[in-house]
Amino acid sequence: MESPELSFSLAYIVFCLCFVFTPTEFRSAGLTVQNLFSSWLGSEDVDFISYHVRRTSVTVLVHSALPLGYYMGMCLAAPEKNLTYFNQVSDGWRTFLLISLALQLLGWVLVIYWSRRNWTYHPISRALQAHVRPPHSNWGSVASSVNTEFRRIDKFATGAPGARAIITDSWVLKVTTYHVYMALQSECHVTVTESRQHQLSPDSPSPTQILTLRVDSINPAARAFYISVNSTEYSELREKLHAPIRSSANVVIHQTISELFLDTFRAQVELNPTYTLPSGQDLEPCIGCMQVLANSKLVTLCHSEDSDSDCQQCFCRPMWCLSCLGRWFASRQDQQRPETWLSSRVPCPTCRARFCILDVCVVTR
Repeated sequence: MESPELSFSLAYIVFCLCFVFTPTEFRSAGLTVQNLFSSWLGSEDVDFISYHVRRTSVTVLVHSALPLGYYMGMCLAAPEKNLTYFNQVSDGWRTFLLISLALQLLGWVLVIYWSRRNWTYHPISRALQAHVRPPHSNWGSVASSVNTEFRRIDKFATGAPGARAIITDSWVLKVTTYHVYMALQSECHVTVTESRQHQLSPDSPSPTQILTLRVDSINPAARAFYISVNSTEYSELREKLHAPIRSSANVVIHQTISELFLDTFRAQVELNPTYTLPSGQDLEPCIGCMQVLANSKLVTLCHSEDSDSDCQQCFCRPMWCLSCLGRWFASRQDQQRPETWLSSRVPCPTCRARFCILDVCVVTR
């Protein structure tokens, strides 16, 4: 029969591993630092930098208290060891208790040091300090810039909470358990250094490719860091990332069928006649992504190519960008028969008039 102290030890080790590395089940149950201290941490969306300054500080305190928590738990799990009486415990347990207390004390000293002068000595504040230059006069001004861009809905974000990559208009960020790495897009270059193939994925029946990217900055005070993205998100990352992206010679990036079709869709549309925007009419943002101006128009042109065409005239003004229209076209196809995609017809996403790829025109002024 297992002893109570062995059962408690195994359970506590599993709990600590799950609490530190936080699997999905723990996040769903709310057993995370972010959830347990949410009232003090505030909102990440409102004040991104301050939130993570407080979050990393609390994380250090909580994680440094885990060994002490084990000792206190053993006091209840094994009362026959008399662990509550310091002068009666064995040398091994006495040493463990002293190390646990020292680790907790070190955590408090570290956090108190970070908090001096309004958190000026915190590692995140130091990382911001490395990017202070006009028009920013101090790290607080840089923090405001990061906060403002993080609140925008068009940012790119991916990854697990312990290694989340975020790309805004000006910044490349990586949020980890104890730190937030950052680099200005205008000062960095990105290299795809590695790709890993995972045959099993809970989100997709097909193999998953994970890409590792190294972010280097020309700013000597900014540390290089690595981010990981799914290959299916790589095209979205490239759209948001203005910094140059290089790829190592031995890295092959696998595109999805939809991404390959989107490239072919764009190439075919560029061969079609263009649509000249009438004078006095202005282009509006694409209603699909709201990030770029609408630059495509449906004009029935395939009748000259196919007299039996069942395409219909679309009277909508330009409302979609070419990428969104291509994704709409791909989403309406039989996913098991990609060979039929280019020759198929789909309804207009706005008025439902049927069109084919020959009817899509790029808008010119």
